[in-house]
Amino acid sequence: MRITRAVVPSLFTVLNMFCGFMSMIHASQGEFISAGWLIILAAGFDAVDGVMARITKSSSEFGVEIDSLSDMISFGAAPAFLVYQVELFRMGSAGILISSLLMVFAGLRLARFNTQLVGFDKDHFVGLPTPVSALTAASFVLNFWSEVNGLGTAGSLLAPLVVLLSLLMVSKVRYDTLPKLSRKTIQKEPWKYIFLALAIVVVFFSAGGAILPLLLLFIFLGIVRSGASLLRRMMKSRQEPDDDEEIASGRIEL
Repeated sequence: MRITRAVVPSLFTVLNMFCGFMSMIHASQGEFISAGWLIILAAGFDAVDGVMARITKSSSEFGVEIDSLSDMISFGAAPAFLVYQVELFRMGSAGILISSLLMVFAGLRLARFNTQLVGFDKDHFVGLPTPVSALTAASFVLNFWSEVNGLGTAGSLLAPLVVLLSLLMVSKVRYDTLPKLSRKTIQKEPWKYIFLALAIVVVFFSAGGAILPLLLLFIFLGIVRSGASLLRRMMKSRQEPDDDEEIASGRIEL
């Protein structure tokens, strides 16, 4: 078998997949903190494989497909299993259904992404990216889980959070991609790099405790921006008279 430079990003993709599998093993053994961190580690490998694909100029259809399969495990099945094991099992059949939404809607999100993908570079995502959804669920567990009280009173918020994340994945809400490090992009959108650098610093000094608030802020800003964009389009369409009205008023000459 001929070894090409495409092996480099694919290696990180496989590590992403492996972390998702290990997360499910730890969750099945009640080691929920380890399971949550493994999902975060999987997201790290997922980010690195994209960077390596650009550096080695080895983006390909194969890379897109194996990346989606890995994401389905690490950011679909693994967080769904984690939230069920940690809390939603208490709801019986309803808990199974709700927790499965993270996996089912992640599959729908990834399938839509692959069928609509044009080229390999993109400046935004339509719908909440699956890694963000998985990271939000995992960081929720990391923030609130304790050996003594479990999730405590925060457990009642997990089911609504899962439903919200699932719906956002298949929504038309737009979210920015991670900025690609280059002089041109830094000059064009410096605020993205400033926010990313501050986020990394805050996460580091909070020992990971700030991951959940930052992710919720990212999700909220996407919803607000999409809502504002929709409102602007609606106001613009109301201000523009339609052709029939203009003809009737004599402002359009036939």
